[in-house]
Amino acid sequence: MNMIYFLRALCWFALFGAAHAHGAMAHGAPKPELGTSAAVDGQGRLWIASKEAASDADQGQYLVLRSTGDNGATWSAPKRIGPEALAAEGESRPKLAFGTRGEIYVAYTRPLAKPYTGEIRFARSLDGGETFSRPVTVHLNRDEITHRFESLIVDRAGRVYIAWIDKRDREAATARKRAYRGAAVYYAVSSDGGASFRGDFKIADHSCECCRIALALNANGAPVALWRHVFAPNARDHAMRELTPDGRMAPMQRASFDDWRIDACPHHGPALAYAADGTRHQAWFNLKGGQGGVFYAAARPGAAMATPATLGTAQARHADIAVRGDAIALAWKQFDGGATAIVGRHSGDAGDAGASWTQRTLASTSGHSDHPRLLATPSGIVLVWRTEDEGVRVVPVGGGAQ
Repeated sequence: MNMIYFLRALCWFALFGAAHAHGAMAHGAPKPELGTSAAVDGQGRLWIASKEAASDADQGQYLVLRSTGDNGATWSAPKRIGPEALAAEGESRPKLAFGTRGEIYVAYTRPLAKPYTGEIRFARSLDGGETFSRPVTVHLNRDEITHRFESLIVDRAGRVYIAWIDKRDREAATARKRAYRGAAVYYAVSSDGGASFRGDFKIADHSCECCRIALALNANGAPVALWRHVFAPNARDHAMRELTPDGRMAPMQRASFDDWRIDACPHHGPALAYAADGTRHQAWFNLKGGQGGVFYAAARPGAAMATPATLGTAQARHADIAVRGDAIALAWKQFDGGATAIVGRHSGDAGDAGASWTQRTLASTSGHSDHPRLLATPSGIVLVWRTEDEGVRVVPVGGGAQ
């Protein structure tokens, strides 16, 4: 392994750890689990999914849904699903999506007793959130191993896709005393509105162990997975693959070329979105040429990816992307030593790989905070960001006129 790269990576991890610890020192309390996902239903109403610990005697954990029709000025009463343990911090958080007939789908990781193990759980509502089905485990493999960091998406035909990080192949290799890089990425598909799932379909061997998977629909309406891969011998770049309902996929493609060689997981997953003309937009965190940070690049259909651009300062991390019509928005976290800000870029040239941009600070906080979420809503692209001190904020980014 390249020792210089390794030492530089340790410095980056220490830097980000200091940023995360800032709120803990300021508040004198453990870091809260603020992991929150957001989605928009067919009527344009914005929903969020998060974790809530009960204050009553049962001390249970619940997945909680809330919705707003006025960009966060008011929220509905919380709807609890559970009780059941779930992960809701950092790269792992409950997920939320809507079906073509108004179904509400939720997925989350339930931690198991053994460290770093879990199983992917799923529940659905067919009555607008009034009631939810009993949660079920999505994958067929039930070993007490890593099934974590799930992602959820619904294609235009209404099929439900759930992808996750899985260590069954690593465990099998270890039992045979063979080397195995990282973990693997698997997925399952439901063609009956979440009543049942088919799988487990392997997307790829040798994924990074703790980075979220990005899922987005391409111009043809097919789901595409983008994840941090471990290319031989240990380059932590990114790869992508289009998913299919039957598990038969075209070959994997490499999606970043930074050649970051480190035998560790950065805990920074990528972001992915497609414009209507098929232009692919992606953002990711990596170390390249001794410089770490967040990078953005676009690729037009049939063309090579453009030269990546650096987003923000060396403190930038955890970027997200959203596309709405001709508009594209990027947002990322940035720590200045005293506060954490969400910085956003907006362009009206999504089909032209973002030919021109405007940039501004969208929100900031001095305490703990979640990662930024960008959503395309009927009124434009918005930032959804949860912080310990300010709660959930919905901030317009742009792209309202079409």
